[in-house]
Amino acid sequence: MLMYHPVLMYHSVAPYDRDPYHVTVHPARFEQQLHWLHRRGLRGTSMRELLAARAEGTDRGLVGLTFDDGYADFCEYVLPALARFGFTATVFVLADLLGGANSWDQAGPRKALMTAEQIRHAAQRGMEIGSHGRRHMSLTSGGNGHLTTEVSGSRAILQEVSGQEVTGFCYPYGHLNRLALDAVRAAGYHYGCAIWRSPLTGLHALPRTYIGDRDGPLRLLAKWYRHHLRW
Repeated sequence: MLMYHPVLMYHSVAPYDRDPYHVTVHPARFEQQLHWLHRRGLRGTSMRELLAARAEGTDRGLVGLTFDDGYADFCEYVLPALARFGFTATVFVLADLLGGANSWDQAGPRKALMTAEQIRHAAQRGMEIGSHGRRHMSLTSGGNGHLTTEVSGSRAILQEVSGQEVTGFCYPYGHLNRLALDAVRAAGYHYGCAIWRSPLTGLHALPRTYIGDRDGPLRLLAKWYRHHLRW
């Protein structure tokens, strides 16, 4: 079995009062988490950089940092924190919801999503822009037309918006099956990010470790050891 580097899965980084879906990390906690990595000689990178380094055998000490959904707070809170540590990251955005909000989280609270201008700003700051589909819809329901729209359609839109070649896809809700994985590969994506390990685990279904606001130093250490025990 191939050894996969730890890839951390974030969503939103912002001050908050209520977070029923546990997707928000307070900026002070986020800074602490980045400091935890830095003190251990680890460097957070985009998936693009991580996979390129792995192919060249220069990936020692690298940790993938990913941010799902493309929240606007990425520009306000994440970019400055990453810059302080010399880290980069991948942000997976929704092609049809630029400048919109997280309408799929029905219990709220509402969170603004990145605009096209913010996406270009993040790209110019060295961040990788990846696709999270077009409308945050599960890829395991619907037919081939639905898959093509969400997977191929989103890639074309985001390449035009960001000015980057978009080579990474992230499965909404972590839902995937063989049909979805094959669609992602066929659309020209170099890799795909999942959440959990599964029989499909591989370059187009990379498992990740959820990071939340409760993850202080002890919990981070436990998750780090758990990843290495699994692999």
